[in-house]
Amino acid sequence: MTYTIKQVAEKTGLSIYTLRFYDKAGLLPFVARNQAGYRTFTDGDLLLLHTICCLKGVGMKISGIRHYIELVMAGPDTVEDRLKLLTDLRTTVVEKQRQIAENLQHIDAKLHLYARPDAAKRVARKLAAASANKADNGLENPFAQHP
Repeated sequence: MTYTIKQVAEKTGLSIYTLRFYDKAGLLPFVARNQAGYRTFTDGDLLLLHTICCLKGVGMKISGIRHYIELVMAGPDTVEDRLKLLTDLRTTVVEKQRQIAENLQHIDAKLHLYARPDAAKRVARKLAAASANKADNGLENPFAQHP
């Protein structure tokens, strides 16, 4: 089955503009054009487009995605290169996940503090401690400048 760029935009949630941008950026060399010159996508193209979206979604730069697609287009002799590229990417993504989980714990702790009935009193104590720490170190107290 084949799809027009409009149909692909509807199926993927990507805009037509984004699909054209990806094509011009060299990410869609596998997409053929029909006799009228319009891009014609196949089911296989949609699978590769899904991979592109996944790579973009985890923060891979366009140049990195282009390199991956070039490896795909070069055929099975590049499997080892693809394996290394995706293994390295996975390591990076896992580290980002760890950092996000750590940040989420901090946010959850703040939410827990602010949801307490005595939150204002606890925050006031923390502010007093921060202000005292500034004073003890001979620093201006920026907290005093805000109501």
